[in-house]
Amino acid sequence: MKKTLPLFSYIFHPIFIPAMATLFYLFFNGSDFVSQEKIFIFFQVLIVTVLIPVLAFFLLRATGNIDSIMVSKISQRKIPLILHCFLIILLVRKSITIDSYPELHFFLLGGLLSSLLALILLFLQIKASLHMIAFSSLTVFIIGLSLHLQIQNIFTIALLLLLNGVVATSRLEMKAHTIKELLLGFVLGIIPQLLLLVLWL
Repeated sequence: MKKTLPLFSYIFHPIFIPAMATLFYLFFNGSDFVSQEKIFIFFQVLIVTVLIPVLAFFLLRATGNIDSIMVSKISQRKIPLILHCFLIILLVRKSITIDSYPELHFFLLGGLLSSLLALILLFLQIKASLHMIAFSSLTVFIIGLSLHLQIQNIFTIALLLLLNGVVATSRLEMKAHTIKELLLGFVLGIIPQLLLLVLWL
Protein backbone atom coordinates (compact mmCIF):
# COMPACT_ATOMS: atom_id res chain seq x y z
CA MET A 1 0.00 0.00 0.00
CA LYS A 2 2.87 2.37 0.84
CA LYS A 3 4.26 1.87 -2.65
CA THR A 4 0.96 2.69 -4.36
CA LEU A 5 0.02 5.70 -2.20
CA PRO A 6 2.40 8.13 -3.99
CA LEU A 7 0.58 7.36 -7.26
CA PHE A 8 -2.45 9.29 -5.98
CA SER A 9 -0.30 12.42 -5.69
CA TYR A 10 0.42 12.18 -9.41
CA ILE A 11 -3.04 11.06 -10.57
CA PHE A 12 -4.72 13.85 -8.62
CA HIS A 13 -2.07 16.49 -9.18
CA PRO A 14 -3.58 20.01 -8.89
CA ILE A 15 -3.12 20.80 -12.60
CA PHE A 16 -5.54 17.98 -13.50
CA ILE A 17 -8.37 19.11 -11.19
CA PRO A 18 -9.90 21.86 -13.42
CA ALA A 19 -10.07 19.38 -16.32
CA MET A 20 -11.67 16.76 -14.03
CA ALA A 21 -14.21 19.33 -12.80
CA THR A 22 -15.00 20.21 -16.43
CA LEU A 23 -15.60 16.55 -17.27
CA PHE A 24 -17.99 16.20 -14.33
CA TYR A 25 -19.74 19.43 -15.32
CA LEU A 26 -20.21 18.35 -18.94
CA PHE A 27 -21.32 14.87 -17.94
CA PHE A 28 -23.93 16.10 -15.48
CA ASN A 29 -25.13 18.80 -17.91
CA GLY A 30 -24.98 16.46 -20.89
CA SER A 31 -28.34 17.43 -22.33
CA ASP A 32 -27.51 21.15 -22.30
CA PHE A 33 -24.59 20.96 -24.74
CA VAL A 34 -24.01 19.36 -28.14
CA SER A 35 -21.02 17.06 -28.54
CA GLN A 36 -18.92 19.61 -30.43
CA GLU A 37 -19.40 22.22 -27.72
CA LYS A 38 -18.44 19.69 -25.02
CA ILE A 39 -15.20 18.88 -26.85
CA PHE A 40 -14.48 22.58 -27.40
CA ILE A 41 -15.02 23.47 -23.72
CA PHE A 42 -12.98 20.53 -22.44
CA PHE A 43 -10.03 21.15 -24.74
CA GLN A 44 -9.97 24.84 -23.84
CA VAL A 45 -9.65 23.96 -20.17
CA LEU A 46 -7.19 21.14 -20.90
CA ILE A 47 -4.87 23.38 -22.93
CA VAL A 48 -4.94 26.30 -20.50
CA THR A 49 -4.74 24.37 -17.20
CA VAL A 50 -2.70 21.29 -18.18
CA LEU A 51 -0.74 21.73 -21.42
CA ILE A 52 0.55 25.26 -20.78
CA PRO A 53 1.56 24.51 -17.13
CA VAL A 54 3.37 21.33 -18.25
CA LEU A 55 5.32 23.30 -20.87
CA ALA A 56 6.04 25.97 -18.24
CA PHE A 57 7.28 23.24 -15.87
CA PHE A 58 9.85 22.03 -18.40
CA LEU A 59 10.98 25.59 -18.99
CA LEU A 60 11.27 26.36 -15.27
CA ARG A 61 13.07 23.10 -14.64
CA ALA A 62 15.51 23.76 -17.49
CA THR A 63 16.28 27.19 -16.03
CA GLY A 64 16.71 25.78 -12.51
CA ASN A 65 13.70 27.56 -10.99
CA ILE A 66 12.05 24.30 -9.88
CA ASP A 67 13.44 20.82 -9.34
CA SER A 68 10.34 18.62 -9.19
CA ILE A 69 6.80 18.44 -10.53
CA MET A 70 5.62 18.44 -6.90
CA VAL A 71 7.33 21.82 -6.28
CA SER A 72 7.94 21.16 -2.59
CA LYS A 73 10.07 24.23 -1.75
CA ILE A 74 8.29 27.45 -0.78
CA SER A 75 10.66 29.55 -2.89
CA GLN A 76 9.85 27.48 -6.00
CA ARG A 77 6.07 27.65 -5.65
CA LYS A 78 5.58 31.34 -6.33
CA ILE A 79 6.12 31.40 -10.11
CA PRO A 80 3.90 28.35 -10.84
CA LEU A 81 1.12 29.77 -8.64
CA ILE A 82 1.32 33.20 -10.27
CA LEU A 83 1.14 31.53 -13.70
CA HIS A 84 -1.80 29.40 -12.57
CA CYS A 85 -3.69 32.48 -11.34
CA PHE A 86 -3.04 34.29 -14.61
CA LEU A 87 -4.30 31.31 -16.67
CA ILE A 88 -7.47 30.94 -14.56
CA ILE A 89 -8.18 34.66 -14.94
CA LEU A 90 -7.79 34.20 -18.71
CA LEU A 91 -10.31 31.33 -18.67
CA VAL A 92 -12.99 33.04 -16.58
CA ARG A 93 -12.74 36.31 -18.52
CA LYS A 94 -12.48 35.03 -22.08
CA SER A 95 -13.87 31.51 -22.25
CA ILE A 96 -15.67 30.02 -19.23
CA THR A 97 -17.80 33.09 -18.61
CA ILE A 98 -20.60 33.56 -16.10
CA ASP A 99 -23.15 33.95 -18.91
CA SER A 100 -22.24 30.76 -20.73
CA TYR A 101 -21.15 28.31 -18.02
CA PRO A 102 -22.02 29.82 -14.61
CA GLU A 103 -21.37 26.74 -12.44
CA LEU A 104 -17.96 26.04 -13.95
CA HIS A 105 -17.16 29.76 -13.94
CA PHE A 106 -17.70 30.00 -10.18
CA PHE A 107 -15.72 26.80 -9.56
CA LEU A 108 -12.73 28.29 -11.40
CA LEU A 109 -13.23 31.59 -9.61
CA GLY A 110 -13.19 29.77 -6.27
CA GLY A 111 -10.02 27.98 -7.35
CA LEU A 112 -8.49 31.35 -8.22
CA LEU A 113 -9.31 32.74 -4.76
CA SER A 114 -7.80 29.65 -3.12
CA SER A 115 -4.65 29.99 -5.22
CA LEU A 116 -4.32 33.69 -4.38
CA LEU A 117 -4.63 32.90 -0.66
CA ALA A 118 -2.00 30.16 -1.00
CA LEU A 119 0.27 32.61 -2.83
CA ILE A 120 -0.12 35.26 -0.11
CA LEU A 121 0.76 32.63 2.52
CA LEU A 122 3.92 31.74 0.60
CA PHE A 123 5.17 35.30 1.04
CA LEU A 124 4.59 34.76 4.77
CA GLN A 125 6.67 31.54 4.52
CA ILE A 126 3.58 29.39 5.14
CA LYS A 127 3.00 26.42 2.85
CA ALA A 128 -0.45 24.97 2.23
CA SER A 129 -1.05 21.71 0.36
CA LEU A 130 -2.03 22.55 -3.22
CA HIS A 131 -3.22 18.96 -3.65
CA MET A 132 -5.72 19.38 -0.82
CA ILE A 133 -6.78 22.82 -2.05
CA ALA A 134 -7.54 21.40 -5.49
CA PHE A 135 -9.23 18.17 -4.42
CA SER A 136 -11.34 19.67 -1.63
CA SER A 137 -12.47 22.35 -4.12
CA LEU A 138 -13.50 19.63 -6.57
CA THR A 139 -15.42 17.79 -3.84
CA VAL A 140 -17.44 20.87 -2.84
CA PHE A 141 -18.10 21.64 -6.52
CA ILE A 142 -19.49 18.15 -7.22
CA ILE A 143 -21.67 18.29 -4.09
CA GLY A 144 -22.96 21.71 -5.14
CA LEU A 145 -23.53 20.57 -8.72
CA SER A 146 -25.49 17.55 -7.50
CA LEU A 147 -27.73 19.76 -5.36
CA HIS A 148 -28.11 22.35 -8.11
CA LEU A 149 -29.13 19.81 -10.75
CA GLN A 150 -31.01 17.63 -8.22
CA ILE A 151 -28.96 14.57 -9.11
CA GLN A 152 -28.35 11.76 -6.64
CA ASN A 153 -24.60 11.18 -6.66
CA ILE A 154 -24.13 9.54 -3.29
CA PHE A 155 -21.52 7.06 -4.57
CA THR A 156 -19.50 9.75 -6.40
CA ILE A 157 -19.56 12.11 -3.41
CA ALA A 158 -18.62 9.30 -0.99
CA LEU A 159 -15.74 8.32 -3.28
CA LEU A 160 -14.52 11.92 -3.47
CA LEU A 161 -14.63 12.27 0.31
CA LEU A 162 -12.66 9.04 0.65
CA LEU A 163 -10.14 10.21 -1.94
CA ASN A 164 -9.57 13.41 0.04
CA GLY A 165 -8.22 11.19 2.80
CA VAL A 166 -6.24 9.05 0.37
CA VAL A 167 -4.61 12.08 -1.27
CA ALA A 168 -3.75 13.54 2.15
CA THR A 169 -2.24 10.20 3.22
CA SER A 170 -0.29 10.09 -0.04
CA ARG A 171 1.22 13.51 0.65
CA LEU A 172 2.16 12.44 4.17
CA GLU A 173 3.70 9.22 2.86
CA MET A 174 5.82 11.24 0.42
CA LYS A 175 6.81 13.54 3.33
CA ALA A 176 5.68 16.49 1.20
CA HIS A 177 3.53 18.11 3.90
CA THR A 178 2.78 18.17 7.58
CA ILE A 179 -0.73 17.51 8.87
CA LYS A 180 -1.09 21.25 9.54
CA GLU A 181 -0.26 22.08 5.89
CA LEU A 182 -2.76 19.48 4.68
CA LEU A 183 -5.53 20.84 6.91
CA LEU A 184 -4.71 24.39 5.81
CA GLY A 185 -4.97 23.35 2.17
CA PHE A 186 -8.25 21.55 2.83
CA VAL A 187 -9.75 24.68 4.43
CA LEU A 188 -8.39 27.00 1.72
CA GLY A 189 -10.00 24.81 -0.92
CA ILE A 190 -13.39 24.54 0.75
CA ILE A 191 -14.09 28.08 1.98
CA PRO A 192 -13.99 29.99 -1.37
CA GLN A 193 -16.14 27.31 -3.00
CA LEU A 194 -18.71 27.49 -0.19
CA LEU A 195 -18.78 31.30 -0.31
CA LEU A 196 -19.39 31.29 -4.08
CA LEU A 197 -21.82 28.38 -3.92
CA VAL A 198 -24.65 30.66 -2.85
CA LEU A 199 -24.29 32.61 -6.11
CA TRP A 200 -25.17 29.67 -8.36
CA LEU A 201 -26.74 26.92 -6.22
